[in-house]
Amino acid sequence: MLGLLLRDGDWVTASALADALGVTPRSIRSYVTAANARVAPGTAVESGPQGYRAGSEAAAALRAGSDAGTPRDRLHTLVRALLDAPDGIDVFETADALHVSPATLDADLARVRGLLGGTELTLERSASRARLRGTEGAQRRLLSKLAHDEMDAGSFDLAALRRTLGEGSVGAEAFGPFKTELVARLGELGWFVNEIGIADVVMHIAIAADRTARDRPLDAIGSDAGDRPTQTQVAAIIEELSERHLGVRLGSGDLQHLATLVLTRVVAPDGLAGAASVTAPSTLDPEVEAAVRDVVTAAAEEFLVDIAHDDFVVRLALHVQNLLHRAREQAWSRNPLTRSLKSTYPMIFEVAVFIASRLQQRLGIPLPDDEIAYIAMHVGGRLERSRRADQLLTATIVCPGYYDLHELLRSSVDRSLGQAIEVVGVETRVDPDWASIDTDLVLTTIDPPVTKERIVRIQPFLTDADVERVQAAAGRIRRSRRLARLRAELERYFEPSAFLRGLDDVAAAGEEGVIRALGALLLERGVIDAAYVERTIERERLSSTAFTDALAVPHALEMTASRTAIAIGIADPSIAWGDGRVQVVALVAFSETDREAFQTVFEQFVEVFSERDSVQRIVRRGTDFNAFLDELVAVIDG
Repeated sequence: MLGLLLRDGDWVTASALADALGVTPRSIRSYVTAANARVAPGTAVESGPQGYRAGSEAAAALRAGSDAGTPRDRLHTLVRALLDAPDGIDVFETADALHVSPATLDADLARVRGLLGGTELTLERSASRARLRGTEGAQRRLLSKLAHDEMDAGSFDLAALRRTLGEGSVGAEAFGPFKTELVARLGELGWFVNEIGIADVVMHIAIAADRTARDRPLDAIGSDAGDRPTQTQVAAIIEELSERHLGVRLGSGDLQHLATLVLTRVVAPDGLAGAASVTAPSTLDPEVEAAVRDVVTAAAEEFLVDIAHDDFVVRLALHVQNLLHRAREQAWSRNPLTRSLKSTYPMIFEVAVFIASRLQQRLGIPLPDDEIAYIAMHVGGRLERSRRADQLLTATIVCPGYYDLHELLRSSVDRSLGQAIEVVGVETRVDPDWASIDTDLVLTTIDPPVTKERIVRIQPFLTDADVERVQAAAGRIRRSRRLARLRAELERYFEPSAFLRGLDDVAAAGEEGVIRALGALLLERGVIDAAYVERTIERERLSSTAFTDALAVPHALEMTASRTAIAIGIADPSIAWGDGRVQVVALVAFSETDREAFQTVFEQFVEVFSERDSVQRIVRRGTDFNAFLDELVAVIDG
């Protein structure tokens, strides 16, 4: 709840929060009370006639972690106890220590088994004893999983890390200085350090220090140091800093593992040419580069995006090469920007999913959402650099001639608003032909004969208030144009008979059940075939298509529908989807001929459903297809 309120930043009703979390409004009131109790006498959540919103102490309440005695806190405490006891724990003694019944602890042990999927660990139970079996590396990965669960959205939080490792963990307060010096030392070697990745590495160093202090070091394994000549250099830095800041002497196995993490997760050459780093292009695997080049070319053609450039291919190939090393270590990198990238730039994230899918097929590496988000950052950076100038709005300045006043005004507009608008004309007459001015915006120092959204009254000497009004008008025009295009596209693509309200029954089978139910509606109309439904399910497994807190847009990566069509499912109350819950599911089937429309429909459709009030209005009033479309159009038209 705190995470939702912090992301939203505005008032949210109890019913809207309840829908988003899949609970009752009464539960929301209880959560608000509990959240405020964490930071008393501060305010984590403000209450008012409009509902709830994040208070000044909301972030602090979120960092405070789960309250003692809650199921999650108890689960993490139990896992830590199992990890710290090579011979296992006594179930009855542990139940007494946690102040729960043996039956409750048995239920908690069942939840522990649920955490162990894919960790190479097993939970054994013999009479009253329970024990974890598996390698030290597998146990470290479980600790990492718990730490990420404690940290909101994967962001680095020393307090959460200490909760994971236990209050007696080694040098938790020293990791701030440790991180600062590690970054400085790597910078001295001519490396650029990825700050998003370094926090994750420090977490692994904390785990290594804690386990070593408990006499649970990592065994040394066969090294590829010959291929990575700087690994010994980085290991020496980590060894020195660990002894000085943490008072722990790490073994060769831990140093080898941590040096690999640094080299594959946070280090990049400061300049591509002549860099000393092992990630310099001279050591770039030709097979990786060829795979990335082919995949990027395919993505550029599939989505009509301008990313097929040599510099982009090389940078992404360096990232993928490091990704292969991380995959071998099973040390995936977390990305705190994943959620925001997905909801704010769904098209860019979709291109990244396509690239990830093809790389997975070509190189055999599974890619979780956080790794896909790193690829999305590469794609977004390339598209930002290649953004065309014609995305600027055109403007005409109307400023009656008086010496060089109009020239001064144009200079001020260019300086303050040059990134948003392009001035293409200046009218110096006191009685201009207003009807003939056809630019996107008209910035005038005199009163116009008519009032229009595109006409903005400004002062002869541009003020900050003028700049804000012009920026607001430009934002409104861009939004109205985007949504106008969306409305035209949607009216073409919506399938009136492919509308399903009430998804509880099909949602019992998870996302796959909903996709099959909506897919069947399009299948009956000959829009798609059964293979398209299967490919949509495969796409969903790659990365959840819940792009906002309310909307999922399942689709196949290939545009193979006979015609473009959209099937709509309304869930009231909300249903589980991925890691969250949604109320609207739009299964989109695109045809090859509508490739250019993909970006319009995809991004703008997601934009509409990112506004919580709009979602509630559409869900509550969209009782059938016609009502749904009426409400959607009303929201689009403002």
